[in-house]
Amino acid sequence: KTDLPIFAVRQRLIEEFKKSETSIVIGETASGKTTQIPQFLYNCGLHKNGLIACTQPRRVAAITIAQRVAQEMGTPVGQEVGFCVRFEDSTSSQTRIKYMTDGMLLRESIGDRLLKKYSIIILDEAHERTIQTDVLFGVVKYAQVQRKAENHRKLRLIVMSATMDVDHFAKYFSSAPVLYVEGRLHPIKINYTREIQSDYIGAALTTVFQIHQEEPAQDDILVFLTGQEEIETVAQTIKDLQLSLPLSLPKLIVCPLYASLPHSLQLRAFKSTPADCRKVVLSTNIAETSVTIRGIKFVVDTGKVKAKSFNASTHLDILSVQSISQAQAWQRAGRAGRERHGIVYRLYTEAQYFNFSPNTVPEIQRCNVSNTILQLLAIGIKDIHAFDFIDPPSKESISSAFSELTLLGAVVQSGSKLYELTALGQKMSVFPLDPKLSKAIVCAIPQNCVEEMLSLVSMLSVESVLYTPQAKKDVALDVRRKFTSNEGDFVMLLNIYRAFKQSKGSKSWCFENYINHRNMNVVFEIRKQIRGLCLKANVPLTSNQRDMKVLRRCVAHALFTNAAELQTDGTYRAIDSNETVLIHPSSCLFQSKPSYVVYRELIHTSKCYMRDLCVVDPDWLYEAAPNYFQSKLKGRR
Repeated sequence: KTDLPIFAVRQRLIEEFKKSETSIVIGETASGKTTQIPQFLYNCGLHKNGLIACTQPRRVAAITIAQRVAQEMGTPVGQEVGFCVRFEDSTSSQTRIKYMTDGMLLRESIGDRLLKKYSIIILDEAHERTIQTDVLFGVVKYAQVQRKAENHRKLRLIVMSATMDVDHFAKYFSSAPVLYVEGRLHPIKINYTREIQSDYIGAALTTVFQIHQEEPAQDDILVFLTGQEEIETVAQTIKDLQLSLPLSLPKLIVCPLYASLPHSLQLRAFKSTPADCRKVVLSTNIAETSVTIRGIKFVVDTGKVKAKSFNASTHLDILSVQSISQAQAWQRAGRAGRERHGIVYRLYTEAQYFNFSPNTVPEIQRCNVSNTILQLLAIGIKDIHAFDFIDPPSKESISSAFSELTLLGAVVQSGSKLYELTALGQKMSVFPLDPKLSKAIVCAIPQNCVEEMLSLVSMLSVESVLYTPQAKKDVALDVRRKFTSNEGDFVMLLNIYRAFKQSKGSKSWCFENYINHRNMNVVFEIRKQIRGLCLKANVPLTSNQRDMKVLRRCVAHALFTNAAELQTDGTYRAIDSNETVLIHPSSCLFQSKPSYVVYRELIHTSKCYMRDLCVVDPDWLYEAAPNYFQSKLKGRR
């Protein structure tokens, strides 16, 4: 670790941290800031026996970095160094350096708005601008000011990133000093295309094979693509084309890398490349930050990303392929040159690069903020409009969130701009879930099906548990047919959960049934944690295994704003937005036409699709919100 660039400036950083209550650290990729700065602070005693928190946007990063730092300090994880992520806490009374997701620190602020057990809070990867990170900026800034006003122990804040809009952040954090740390261990050469590429997938394949025919073995390639389907198509094309290459060339090992890929297959990307071979890693933006893939010398950047944006007026999540920001382009470039001289092929012109947005649009300005507002109300912030956001969500987005929470019965207006939680809202805020799923748990209490609802909600809280490789799609669907139900995907997910539990979590069972084993284990962890929260809140853990009708009725009461009605032409009409919608091909109801359904999410790609469906009775919808359905039906006449 003494070889890391940050080690050379250790003393200067410590002196600067001592002088300022808030500091901004810009440290290039591979500078060592995430692993070393918490150790510097701990070793110099600046924490004064309080906790040092270091937040991460991703759970994987929080866990792996904590493991690395614990190893460097010669201590088991959970003692001096620990981590805390959603549904998993590996800390103890001995812990002094705590890596955690920003969402977990936000939840802690519900019980202690001044975060008094922390003496230093490090907000890492600040440039990613997730909803949780942005809200946390305002929460920790408030805690710092209030602790000073109330004569509590001083709270130091350190905001860290590899790249960010420095002036914007410095201004928000009261003209905080900006400290720069050089980072890149090896030089990187950037290449642009001379002309605009209309087919970025074709350009990526051409670039991969050009590198492969000109460069020596074990100089590995990382290609950034937009999603699973694209990655599988490119992977198959590379395998097919490799058959016609001269035998003198190194063997190509193709390694896909995306979030829903089973963990055992993800690990292939991180393994060392055998002699006389070349690894080609095909990845989504999962590889942009936090992970290091050894052996990468070449990065092929398509300049594209698949991102979700929320339309507050139509309540639609729109999933589309769009151009990355300049900040993302540099994050991608940073994946080369970690171990040696690196080369980046940007499949766009330099002029296109300068037309990219300098920074990624903050998530809070393009996503549904209902859960964020529920959490802020739980913290005790009644006037959301007055909250100190670094970049506030739009007024339409806030208004849409309050409408949703009011319909769910979670909030009531207590002044012109003031809102507060109802008794139902208080119960819902206990769970770190989408408000609709939290309400589903609360609805299950009087219906005596809490255990079943916990299993269902846990299944809905992870990336898909289904693994459907393109090449074996028909086989996978046929094998999983035994789990399908005419009551919909929710009951199918419950059937999968029960079968997995019966198999005692068997890896081979998952392999045979095309189920993602790692995600199923995460489901078990989530369920365990939510069950613990229920016990803490004195929720009776009742069960009704046989009657799925009761469970579906609870789902209808919680997700009634996500209802859709079958039309005479075979399409569906979303009751809330009056939009024409279709059943997603991945649904077990794809060939069916139930009269009424509720959906987990609405995705707008080429058409508008409902994903994860549950068959419901229209009477249940009406009893859940009679005024709402009356007004919707009136509006149609």
